Amino acid sequence: MSYAIGLADVHAAARRIAGWAQVTPVMTCSTLDRRAGKSLFFKCEQWQKVGAFKFRGACNAVRNLTPEAAARGVVTHSSGNHAQALALAARMRGIPAHIVMPRSAAQVKRRAVEDYGARIVLCEPTLAARETTTASVQAETGATLIPPYNDPDVMAGQGTIALELREQAPLVEAIVAPVGGGGLVSGLAIAARALNPRIRIFAAEPLNADDAARSKTAGTLIPQTNPKTIADGLLTSLGDLTWPVIRDLVERVITVTEEQIIEAMRLMWERAKLLIEPSAAVPMAAVLDPEFRALTDIHHVAVVLSGGNVDLENLPW
Repeated sequence: MSYAIGLADVHAAARRIAGWAQVTPVMTCSTLDRRAGKSLFFKCEQWQKVGAFKFRGACNAVRNLTPEAAARGVVTHSSGNHAQALALAARMRGIPAHIVMPRSAAQVKRRAVEDYGARIVLCEPTLAARETTTASVQAETGATLIPPYNDPDVMAGQGTIALELREQAPLVEAIVAPVGGGGLVSGLAIAARALNPRIRIFAAEPLNADDAARSKTAGTLIPQTNPKTIADGLLTSLGDLTWPVIRDLVERVITVTEEQIIEAMRLMWERAKLLIEPSAAVPMAAVLDPEFRALTDIHHVAVVLSGGNVDLENLPW
């Protein structure tokens, strides 16, 4: 199959963001290994710049703009982490950033976007409102649209996680990552499978926002409808660029309940001392789920902790 990006694009992204994005560490925890019945390797993207993996894709996209396009600035819509990522990447390049955010976005993420110097435009918390507001801002400013996930540069930037995992945890037989729009899991799936065709890729998703799981079961793209989950970074539908990768290269989409997400988030805080946000707890919840534990032929698992931007005034427990 031909996808939006290939391994060469991911290697190019790695060169482009070198010195801008962090090479995040991999951590382990024997207590959590015992809970999961497997050796777990936590890829700590909560320690990436802006506190989330999203900086990789945003940085790659911004760095890849021509000087003429960069001068007109960038625009996107995001519930938080991509907003922060694009705002910081734009500031580092010295160009304007216009961020469309739903009114329901966490205050901690809105404050961070403002701190990075971006202009925030609020809209209603629906995909249609986000897209129409973004189109209006783009028409007004001439800025380049940098989508939060359904974009080749963004996907390639996220895929650099797989390159780092290859060096940091070469024994892993499987990678588990959260899925919302699919930029993360599609980018790393393309890179990881190109590097090692035998590696197994799993996506993790809230049961209350399970469009990827339903799409995977049906074999056709099913849009997200009325998602309600504390994992606010996983509310969006898959894109036409990310879906084919998930359809073909992701072995299974594991869904978890809100209670499982909260339990996994708290467990990571208490036992591993890793402060992660609910969206990042979703793959940990999936690894602890009986469906994944039953895969006895997998022993070494990389778990992508996607972010750590937690609203400390609104903890889920």
